[in-house]
Amino acid sequence: QVQLVESGGGLVQPGGSLRLSCRASGSSLDAYGIGWFRQAPGKEREGVSCISSSDGSTVYADSVKGRFTISRDNAKNTVYLQMNSLKPEDTAVYFCAAKLTGWDYWGQGTQVTVSS
Repeated sequence: QVQLVESGGGLVQPGGSLRLSCRASGSSLDAYGIGWFRQAPGKEREGVSCISSSDGSTVYADSVKGRFTISRDNAKNTVYLQMNSLKPEDTAVYFCAAKLTGWDYWGQGTQVTVSS
């Protein structure tokens, strides 16, 4: 079983950048697909990006394409989400999740607030 811990959230001005980290323990992360999700107040959770375990292929939501980049460092058992050109609508709690058959394991989330 894998445990996930997100970090790197915070308050940033519009146009700024943050890098979120999702560190795994209890199991090697390279066997899992990893996804980033977010949930804003009063809204449903939505998928932001994911990266496969096999070939490192990536998928992005249209709302973040060209601004966010997902990457993984299997040696550090960590997946990152580099977020650039942040907008107020990116404000949410960001979660990472690990996938074998479904999104089986979730972190506790990290708050990202984009505001001037």
